[in-house]
Parts: sequence; structure tokens; C-alpha cells
Amino acid sequence: MADKTKRFIRRPEVKVKTGLSITTIYNLEKAGKFPQHFNITPRTAVWDEAEIDAWMDARKANFSAPDVRNLRYRGA
Repeated sequence: MADKTKRFIRRPEVKVKTGLSITTIYNLEKAGKFPQHFNITPRTAVWDEAEIDAWMDARKANFSAPDVRNLRYRGA
């Protein structure tokens, strides 16, 4: 049986979980490319952890590494 408990996480945990800076998180949100936060009090912003997990899973599934075979090497 699936756990139906909803968990909300705050900025520091979103930052650690995603590895992104707060500025990057907010820029992605503004561009509509990251789950939107919401306020549970006037000074407390949270994200739905399930939405963050789904976003990370989608990023992982759709990731394609850049082709670096033709990059020039700057020798030491």
C-alpha cells in the first residue's frame, strides 16, 4: 500500500536534495521549469517533496550528455 502522507520541505532541504543553488531554483521556478513553492505562513515557503522527486526523476530520464568528442583540448 502506498504511503499517502504528504511531506513539505523547506528551502535548505530543496537545495540539498537537488544540488541547486537557491537562485537557480527560483530562476527555474520563474521559467516554469521547476515545481512552484507555496507559503504555509507569510514567512515560510515550502515545496511538495513528491513534486521535487518527480521533477528529479524526469530530469534523470530525459538527460542526454553533451557530445564532447569534438571539443578542443587545451594542453597544459
